[in-house]
Amino acid sequence: MTDQLWLQRFEQGDVRALSRIITLVENAGGLIPPELKPIFSRTGHAFRIGITGPPGAGKSTLVDGLAMLCRSEERTVGIIAVDPTSPFSGGALLGDRVRMGKAGLDPGVFIRSMATRGNLGGLAEAALDAADVLDAFGKDVVILETVGVGQSELDVARAADSTVVVLVPESGDGIQAMKAGLMEIGDIFVLNKADRPSADRAAEEIKSALDLKMRDSIWNPPVLSTVASKGEGLSELLQTLKTHWRTLAESGVLREKRLARRRERIRQIVEREMGQRFWTDRRMSLLTEAAHNEANPFQTASDLIEDFISHCR
Repeated sequence: MTDQLWLQRFEQGDVRALSRIITLVENAGGLIPPELKPIFSRTGHAFRIGITGPPGAGKSTLVDGLAMLCRSEERTVGIIAVDPTSPFSGGALLGDRVRMGKAGLDPGVFIRSMATRGNLGGLAEAALDAADVLDAFGKDVVILETVGVGQSELDVARAADSTVVVLVPESGDGIQAMKAGLMEIGDIFVLNKADRPSADRAAEEIKSALDLKMRDSIWNPPVLSTVASKGEGLSELLQTLKTHWRTLAESGVLREKRLARRRERIRQIVEREMGQRFWTDRRMSLLTEAAHNEANPFQTASDLIEDFISHCR
Protein backbone atom coordinates (compact mmCIF):
# COMPACT_ATOMS: atom_id res chain seq x y z
CA MET A 1 0.00 0.00 0.00
CA THR A 2 1.33 3.47 -0.89
CA ASP A 3 1.94 6.19 1.69
CA GLN A 4 -0.90 8.18 0.13
CA LEU A 5 -3.37 5.33 0.70
CA TRP A 6 -2.17 4.97 4.28
CA LEU A 7 -2.75 8.70 4.72
CA GLN A 8 -6.32 8.40 3.43
CA ARG A 9 -7.03 5.58 5.87
CA PHE A 10 -5.40 7.62 8.66
CA GLU A 11 -7.84 10.45 7.97
CA GLN A 12 -10.69 7.94 8.20
CA GLY A 13 -9.59 6.93 11.72
CA ASP A 14 -7.96 3.61 10.85
CA VAL A 15 -5.73 2.52 13.76
CA ARG A 16 -3.56 0.35 11.50
CA ALA A 17 -2.87 3.42 9.39
CA LEU A 18 -1.96 5.36 12.54
CA SER A 19 0.56 2.66 13.47
CA ARG A 20 1.98 2.58 9.94
CA ILE A 21 2.44 6.35 9.76
CA ILE A 22 4.18 6.48 13.15
CA THR A 23 6.55 3.80 11.84
CA LEU A 24 7.23 5.89 8.73
CA VAL A 25 7.86 8.95 10.89
CA GLU A 26 10.15 7.04 13.26
CA ASN A 27 12.20 5.59 10.41
CA ALA A 28 12.44 8.94 8.63
CA GLY A 29 14.92 10.33 11.17
CA GLY A 30 13.09 13.65 11.27
CA LEU A 31 12.98 13.99 7.47
CA ILE A 32 9.23 13.48 7.02
CA PRO A 33 8.06 12.30 3.57
CA PRO A 34 6.33 15.19 1.73
CA GLU A 35 2.99 13.38 1.44
CA LEU A 36 2.80 13.05 5.24
CA LYS A 37 3.62 16.65 6.09
CA PRO A 38 -0.03 17.90 5.87
CA ILE A 39 -0.79 15.81 8.98
CA PHE A 40 1.22 18.19 11.13
CA SER A 41 -1.04 21.15 10.39
CA ARG A 42 -3.82 19.51 12.42
CA THR A 43 -2.08 19.44 15.81
CA GLY A 44 -2.56 21.48 18.97
CA HIS A 45 -5.73 19.94 20.40
CA ALA A 46 -4.52 17.10 22.64
CA PHE A 47 -3.56 17.60 26.28
CA ARG A 48 0.04 16.37 26.51
CA ILE A 49 1.29 14.84 29.74
CA GLY A 50 4.94 14.00 30.36
CA ILE A 51 5.76 11.25 32.87
CA THR A 52 9.36 10.95 34.05
CA GLY A 53 11.24 9.44 36.97
CA PRO A 54 13.90 6.88 37.81
CA PRO A 55 13.71 3.29 36.54
CA GLY A 56 11.63 1.13 38.87
CA ALA A 57 9.43 4.01 40.07
CA GLY A 58 6.34 2.35 38.58
CA LYS A 59 5.82 4.86 35.77
CA SER A 60 4.27 2.35 33.36
CA THR A 61 1.82 1.06 35.95
CA LEU A 62 0.87 4.64 36.80
CA VAL A 63 0.38 5.49 33.11
CA ASP A 64 -1.77 2.38 32.69
CA GLY A 65 -4.07 3.44 35.51
CA LEU A 66 -4.16 7.07 34.40
CA ALA A 67 -5.09 6.06 30.86
CA MET A 68 -7.98 3.94 32.11
CA LEU A 69 -9.30 6.85 34.20
CA CYS A 70 -9.24 9.01 31.08
CA ARG A 71 -11.13 6.28 29.23
CA SER A 72 -13.77 6.21 31.98
CA GLU A 73 -14.42 9.84 31.01
CA GLU A 74 -14.67 8.79 27.34
CA ARG A 75 -11.39 10.47 26.40
CA THR A 76 -9.20 8.74 23.85
CA VAL A 77 -5.55 8.28 24.79
CA GLY A 78 -2.27 7.93 22.93
CA ILE A 79 0.85 6.74 24.79
CA ILE A 80 4.46 7.04 23.65
CA ALA A 81 6.60 4.90 25.98
CA VAL A 82 10.29 5.57 25.39
CA ASP A 83 12.54 2.64 26.28
CA PRO A 84 16.29 1.99 26.15
CA THR A 85 17.59 0.83 22.78
CA SER A 86 18.26 -2.85 22.16
CA PRO A 87 21.94 -3.37 21.24
CA PHE A 88 20.86 -6.05 18.77
CA SER A 89 17.80 -4.74 16.94
CA GLY A 90 17.99 -1.02 17.69
CA GLY A 91 14.40 -1.24 18.88
CA ALA A 92 12.79 -0.61 22.27
CA LEU A 93 14.27 -2.93 24.90
CA LEU A 94 11.76 -3.06 27.75
CA GLY A 95 8.44 -2.92 25.89
CA ASP A 96 6.32 -0.84 28.30
CA ARG A 97 3.09 -1.98 26.70
CA VAL A 98 3.65 -5.35 28.41
CA ARG A 99 3.28 -3.58 31.77
CA MET A 100 0.18 -1.67 30.61
CA GLY A 101 -2.14 -4.64 30.74
CA LYS A 102 -5.45 -2.81 31.03
CA ALA A 103 -4.80 0.09 28.67
CA GLY A 104 -3.29 -2.24 26.08
CA LEU A 105 -6.62 -4.04 25.71
CA ASP A 106 -8.74 -0.89 25.35
CA PRO A 107 -9.49 0.08 21.72
CA GLY A 108 -9.55 3.75 22.75
CA VAL A 109 -5.91 3.60 23.85
CA PHE A 110 -3.01 3.47 21.41
CA ILE A 111 0.39 2.50 22.87
CA ARG A 112 3.68 2.76 21.05
CA SER A 113 7.08 1.82 22.49
CA MET A 114 9.98 3.73 20.97
CA ALA A 115 13.72 3.35 21.44
CA THR A 116 15.89 6.20 22.70
CA ARG A 117 18.54 5.36 20.07
CA GLY A 118 21.19 7.10 22.13
CA ASN A 119 19.22 10.26 22.90
CA LEU A 120 20.33 11.50 26.35
CA GLY A 121 17.30 13.71 26.88
CA GLY A 122 15.03 10.81 27.76
CA LEU A 123 12.85 11.13 24.65
CA ALA A 124 13.46 9.37 21.36
CA GLU A 125 14.21 11.77 18.53
CA ALA A 126 11.01 10.77 16.75
CA ALA A 127 8.83 10.87 19.88
CA LEU A 128 7.75 14.46 19.32
CA ASP A 129 6.80 13.70 15.75
CA ALA A 130 4.84 10.65 16.93
CA ALA A 131 3.06 12.76 19.56
CA ASP A 132 2.06 15.19 16.81
CA VAL A 133 0.70 12.28 14.74
CA LEU A 134 -1.40 11.08 17.69
CA ASP A 135 -2.65 14.63 18.20
CA ALA A 136 -3.56 14.94 14.51
CA PHE A 137 -5.31 11.55 14.66
CA GLY A 138 -7.67 13.05 17.24
CA LYS A 139 -6.44 11.63 20.54
CA ASP A 140 -7.72 13.72 23.45
CA VAL A 141 -4.78 12.94 25.71
CA VAL A 142 -1.20 12.13 24.68
CA ILE A 143 1.11 10.70 27.37
CA LEU A 144 4.88 10.71 26.91
CA GLU A 145 6.66 8.35 29.30
CA THR A 146 10.44 8.74 29.37
CA VAL A 147 13.13 6.15 29.95
CA GLY A 148 14.39 7.65 33.22
CA VAL A 149 15.99 10.74 34.71
CA GLY A 150 19.32 12.45 34.25
CA GLN A 151 21.06 15.78 33.95
CA SER A 152 19.72 16.28 30.43
CA GLU A 153 16.14 15.20 31.21
CA LEU A 154 14.52 18.39 29.90
CA ASP A 155 12.99 17.16 26.65
CA VAL A 156 9.87 15.91 28.38
CA ALA A 157 9.18 19.32 29.95
CA ARG A 158 9.46 21.00 26.57
CA ALA A 159 7.24 18.40 24.92
CA ALA A 160 4.43 18.31 27.49
CA ASP A 161 1.80 20.70 28.76
CA SER A 162 2.11 19.15 32.23
CA THR A 163 5.13 17.24 33.54
CA VAL A 164 4.73 14.61 36.28
CA VAL A 165 7.85 13.46 38.14
CA VAL A 166 7.37 10.02 39.69
CA LEU A 167 9.59 9.15 42.67
CA VAL A 168 9.67 6.31 45.21
CA PRO A 169 10.66 6.06 48.89
CA GLU A 170 13.92 4.58 50.17
CA SER A 171 16.04 5.63 47.21
CA GLY A 172 17.27 9.09 48.11
CA ASP A 173 15.05 10.63 45.47
CA GLY A 174 14.61 13.93 47.31
CA ILE A 175 18.32 14.71 47.08
CA GLN A 176 18.71 13.24 43.60
CA ALA A 177 15.79 15.30 42.32
CA MET A 178 17.52 18.51 43.36
CA LYS A 179 20.77 17.40 41.72
CA ALA A 180 19.07 16.44 38.48
CA GLY A 181 17.18 19.71 38.19
CA LEU A 182 13.81 18.00 38.44
CA MET A 183 12.56 20.71 40.77
CA GLU A 184 12.52 23.03 37.78
CA ILE A 185 10.81 20.76 35.27
CA GLY A 186 8.20 19.08 37.49
CA ASP A 187 4.66 20.48 37.61
CA ILE A 188 3.38 17.65 39.81
CA PHE A 189 5.45 15.33 41.99
CA VAL A 190 4.14 11.85 42.69
CA LEU A 191 5.51 9.62 45.42
CA ASN A 192 4.55 6.19 44.12
CA LYS A 193 4.59 2.97 46.16
CA ALA A 194 3.46 5.11 49.07
CA ASP A 195 2.46 2.04 51.08
CA ARG A 196 6.10 1.53 52.06
CA PRO A 197 7.06 2.38 55.67
CA SER A 198 9.34 5.30 54.75
CA ALA A 199 6.84 6.99 52.42
CA ASP A 200 5.82 9.81 54.78
CA ARG A 201 9.43 10.83 55.37
CA ALA A 202 10.20 10.71 51.65
CA ALA A 203 7.19 12.93 50.89
CA GLU A 204 8.38 15.48 53.43
CA GLU A 205 11.87 15.46 51.90
CA ILE A 206 10.43 16.22 48.47
CA LYS A 207 8.24 19.01 49.87
CA SER A 208 11.24 20.49 51.66
CA ALA A 209 13.25 20.39 48.45
CA LEU A 210 10.46 22.23 46.65
CA ASP A 211 10.20 24.83 49.44
CA LEU A 212 13.88 25.66 48.96
CA LYS A 213 13.22 26.74 45.39
CA MET A 214 11.94 30.30 45.12
CA ARG A 215 9.25 30.11 42.44
CA ASP A 216 7.74 33.20 40.85
CA SER A 217 4.98 31.19 39.24
CA ILE A 218 1.23 30.84 38.90
CA TRP A 219 1.53 27.21 40.02
CA ASN A 220 3.11 25.63 43.08
CA PRO A 221 3.89 21.96 42.34
CA PRO A 222 2.03 19.65 44.73
CA VAL A 223 3.37 16.36 46.10
CA LEU A 224 0.87 13.52 45.74
CA SER A 225 1.04 9.97 47.07
CA THR A 226 -0.03 6.98 44.98
CA VAL A 227 0.07 3.21 44.97
CA ALA A 228 -0.34 2.75 41.24
CA SER A 229 -0.43 -1.04 41.43
CA LYS A 230 -3.62 -0.76 43.51
CA GLY A 231 -5.04 2.28 41.73
CA GLU A 232 -4.73 4.40 44.87
CA GLY A 233 -4.27 8.14 44.42
CA LEU A 234 -4.66 8.10 40.64
CA SER A 235 -8.01 9.92 40.65
CA GLU A 236 -6.43 12.74 42.65
CA LEU A 237 -3.55 12.84 40.18
CA LEU A 238 -5.93 13.16 37.22
CA GLN A 239 -7.90 15.93 38.95
CA THR A 240 -4.64 17.76 39.73
CA LEU A 241 -3.60 17.48 36.08
CA LYS A 242 -6.92 18.98 35.03
CA THR A 243 -6.47 21.84 37.52
CA HIS A 244 -2.97 22.49 36.22
CA TRP A 245 -4.19 22.52 32.62
CA ARG A 246 -7.00 24.98 33.47
CA THR A 247 -4.55 27.21 35.34
CA LEU A 248 -2.20 27.28 32.36
CA ALA A 249 -5.03 27.92 29.90
CA GLU A 250 -6.65 30.72 31.88
CA SER A 251 -3.34 32.50 32.51
CA GLY A 252 -2.19 32.30 28.89
CA VAL A 253 0.86 30.22 29.86
CA LEU A 254 -0.43 27.20 27.95
CA ARG A 255 -0.47 29.19 24.73
CA GLU A 256 3.05 30.48 25.43
CA LYS A 257 4.34 26.94 26.10
CA ARG A 258 2.83 25.63 22.89
CA LEU A 259 4.21 28.54 20.86
CA ALA A 260 7.67 27.89 22.34
CA ARG A 261 7.33 24.19 21.52
CA ARG A 262 6.34 25.00 17.94
CA ARG A 263 9.27 27.38 17.50
CA GLU A 264 11.67 24.74 18.82
CA ARG A 265 10.21 22.09 16.50
CA ILE A 266 10.61 24.38 13.49
CA ARG A 267 14.22 25.08 14.47
CA GLN A 268 14.94 21.35 14.80
CA ILE A 269 13.35 20.60 11.42
CA VAL A 270 15.40 23.32 9.73
CA GLU A 271 18.61 21.98 11.28
CA ARG A 272 17.83 18.41 10.17
CA GLU A 273 16.94 19.34 6.59
CA MET A 274 19.85 21.76 6.24
CA GLY A 275 22.18 19.07 7.56
CA GLN A 276 20.95 16.62 4.95
CA ARG A 277 21.45 19.15 2.16
CA PHE A 278 24.81 20.30 3.46
CA TRP A 279 26.59 16.98 3.95
CA THR A 280 26.87 15.74 0.38
CA ASP A 281 29.36 12.99 -0.48
CA ARG A 282 31.75 15.60 -1.85
CA ARG A 283 31.74 17.71 1.33
CA MET A 284 32.18 14.60 3.44
CA SER A 285 35.27 13.81 1.36
CA LEU A 286 36.56 17.36 1.87
CA LEU A 287 35.97 16.99 5.60
CA THR A 288 37.90 13.72 5.75
CA GLU A 289 40.76 15.18 3.71
CA ALA A 290 41.00 18.25 5.95
CA ALA A 291 41.05 16.03 9.06
CA HIS A 292 43.89 13.92 7.65
CA ASN A 293 45.83 17.06 6.78
CA GLU A 294 45.30 18.44 10.30
CA ALA A 295 43.86 21.61 8.80
CA ASN A 296 42.58 24.45 10.98
CA PRO A 297 39.06 23.28 11.92
CA PHE A 298 37.61 26.81 11.93
CA GLN A 299 39.00 27.55 8.46
CA THR A 300 37.78 24.20 7.17
CA ALA A 301 34.29 24.87 8.52
CA SER A 302 34.31 28.32 6.93
CA ASP A 303 35.42 26.87 3.59
CA LEU A 304 32.69 24.24 3.69
CA ILE A 305 30.04 26.86 4.45
CA GLU A 306 31.28 29.08 1.61
CA ASP A 307 31.19 26.07 -0.71
CA PHE A 308 27.58 25.38 0.32
CA ILE A 309 26.54 29.01 -0.21
CA SER A 310 28.19 29.18 -3.63
CA HIS A 311 26.23 26.13 -4.79
CA CYS A 312 22.97 27.64 -3.53
CA ARG A 313 23.30 30.73 -5.74
